[in-house]
Amino acid sequence: MEELTHIKSIIGIILGLSLTHLIKGSVLFIQHPGRKKIYFVHSLWVFYVFLLIIHFWWWEFNLKLIQEWYFADYFFIICYILIFYLMCAILYPDDLVDYTGYEDYFYSRKNWFFGILAISFGADLIDTAIKGGDYFLYNQTEYYIRIISHIILCLLAIKVHNKVFHRYLAIAFIVYELSYILRLFNVE
Repeated sequence: MEELTHIKSIIGIILGLSLTHLIKGSVLFIQHPGRKKIYFVHSLWVFYVFLLIIHFWWWEFNLKLIQEWYFADYFFIICYILIFYLMCAILYPDDLVDYTGYEDYFYSRKNWFFGILAISFGADLIDTAIKGGDYFLYNQTEYYIRIISHIILCLLAIKVHNKVFHRYLAIAFIVYELSYILRLFNVE
């Protein structure tokens, strides 16, 4: 049980830093409304990553199912949650000096963002496997369809440069994620 407490502490710190990065980046639009222009698609992806982090944090409550911890498991979990921080750092860089705004920046870094997002879904499969065969997602077809389709859509988003596509993709990811969370966790 001591290992779990330690691991949950590390998870909390890194995910807390991730959320702080998102909130700090988002609040700049309130603090300095004329300095940086909001870009709708960028803001949608910020909200989506926020949802993913909150979902992941709740999801990791299931780490209690792991009876025996190994360093490889611990190392993997830490690397997995660092992916979330990396996505936050990509969404909100330290400065935009080389760009005309968040729209220009987002599309110049979309390959990185969607590549890392695809990796996060692949890492989710490993995370589920670590929890063991008794973990309830092992028996849910939708889980595997979700992971595979999201990876494919992320890879497609790397190739597609159409801004309308990116707007609808972000909306679809958000709507699906909200639906998935509500169906997964609000079942009696």
